[in-house]
Amino acid sequence: MQIRFMNTTGRAMAMACLLAITSTLAMSANLTSTKFDTTVQLHGTPLVLNGAGTRFRVIFKVYDMALYTSKKVGTPEELLALPGPKRLSFVALREIPGTDLGLAFLKGLQANAAKDQVQKHTTSSTRLIDIFSGQSKLMPGDSFAMDFVPGSGTTFYIAGKPQGAPVGDAEFFNMVLKIWVGSSPADFMLKDALLGQESKTAR
Repeated sequence: MQIRFMNTTGRAMAMACLLAITSTLAMSANLTSTKFDTTVQLHGTPLVLNGAGTRFRVIFKVYDMALYTSKKVGTPEELLALPGPKRLSFVALREIPGTDLGLAFLKGLQANAAKDQVQKHTTSSTRLIDIFSGQSKLMPGDSFAMDFVPGSGTTFYIAGKPQGAPVGDAEFFNMVLKIWVGSSPADFMLKDALLGQESKTAR
């Protein structure tokens, strides 16, 4: 009986610790260490900061991220249906091997889009992956971004420098957005933060 009581107590303490960690991460998901601008200009179009948050891997911070749109939206459906330019801005918070980042983007694309859709945009997806996999690593403080301009496509930036010509169309950029706001996002708490919602506990 005593052993069973201790085991039950131990499990309860472990669960309490897990909930405390989860709660802390949820609260900090919206509190980025990076100070993102509240407004930006993209090809002459003013964009507003829709939301910003931190990507966690387990309990470690990976990067801060901001979503800019022509007007604020609060759901994935509203975001994906919103016309006009959009920007995703990132700042690395730890050393990130480029190959790891490229593979993470590929995994996110495949997890949130139909197989035929991924195949349809193979050229653009490969370009996205190659750009980041081609970097040996990103260091804390390094920035990267993805800009979508209707009629032009998506341009990828590293340290403010464009990495080649724009690729893809609106459907492709929506696939990219779904890496973070799709049904299987990279980080559920980051998804909430980007959509300007109060972070929920990890799912």
